[in-house]
Amino acid sequence: MSVLGIDVGGSGIKGAPVDLAAGQLAAERHKLATPRPATPEAVAAAVVELAGQFATPRRVGVVVPAVVKHGVAWTAANIDPAWIGCDVGLLLHDALGCPVQVLNDADAAGLAEMRFGAGAGQRGTVVMLTLGTGIGSAVFSGGVLVPNTEFGHLDLRGKPAERRASALVRETQELSWEKWAGRLTELLVALEGLLWPDLFIIGGGVSSKHARFLPLLRCRTPVVPATLGNDAGIVGAALAADGMVP
Repeated sequence: MSVLGIDVGGSGIKGAPVDLAAGQLAAERHKLATPRPATPEAVAAAVVELAGQFATPRRVGVVVPAVVKHGVAWTAANIDPAWIGCDVGLLLHDALGCPVQVLNDADAAGLAEMRFGAGAGQRGTVVMLTLGTGIGSAVFSGGVLVPNTEFGHLDLRGKPAERRASALVRETQELSWEKWAGRLTELLVALEGLLWPDLFIIGGGVSSKHARFLPLLRCRTPVVPATLGNDAGIVGAALAADGMVP
């Protein structure tokens, strides 16, 4: 019996059982394409299919690209609008037949990094940003998560931050690393003015190229790359499911 972590994304759904003592996947992760359209019912069926690749879990954690309060999704980023108002926890509990914990994807990645990665041992205010199609965020104070922050929607020069400084924007607008780092710096400085954090953690796929842009950032707060890579959401989902959220 194990705790299964599942990460629902806009293009793929991936999951694996997690060794919660080590913060590592206990088996090779399995991945399915996100259904089109990505309605709650279609995604639930895919989650059941994915879970069937592993031994029967005692509980499951599922992360989704949405604001989640008490198991209910209140936004729908890169998934079908039918998610808004859906009791995802109840839907997946009924589909899987076991306890399910649902949370925001960036929050889950932050949980994993705070316990096993770049934020381990940090007790001040830590802000994690996940840079990808958009910008996700997770905030911790004294090791405790402040859930469902949406700093990717902060206004920067008349646009949401994620429409100026996401990893996708850098690629589609063919920005140099220097110019993109300048835009990212604007977001970090804005967050410094609001939160006065002790540490920024930069996650998302682009974090693997951190040597190209982290030295170009100009802010007073230390900035470090995330260390768990694409497994962070899965590990964080399992932590939440096992009641190990600080």
